[in-house]
Amino acid sequence: MGIKSDLEADFDYEIVDEFYDHYALMIDSMEVMIIDLAKQDMYQRSVHELFRVFHNIKSASGFLKIEPMRRLAAFIEEVLEELRTKNKPINESTINWLLAVSDIFSSWKNDLKNDYVMTKVKYSVLKIPDLD
Repeated sequence: MGIKSDLEADFDYEIVDEFYDHYALMIDSMEVMIIDLAKQDMYQRSVHELFRVFHNIKSASGFLKIEPMRRLAAFIEEVLEELRTKNKPINESTINWLLAVSDIFSSWKNDLKNDYVMTKVKYSVLKIPDLD
């Protein structure tokens, strides 16, 4: 029994299905927004949109009691809040770190789709790079 079965045992199928559909859309657009953080002309739009994505994931996963997802989304939301105050593109190590974060959320999308046990978060993702 995986994450999808667990959710469907506690919530209506339609709620779980709707969550997955919205989650998949957000995850599929995440990588492009992260890469755009390196571009001066795209930075502000991308950082605000990424913040919104992680805020939505945090809220929805909190409602569904998907605690690892909620905690990681909240953590990333805090980092993005700090990045929102900057008005310059981020460095390569921060982009690579956010891409690693994106990979975890993408793995969770696959876990949900295939009803697998949720992939564990790698410790390295919890180490924030130098944001300057």
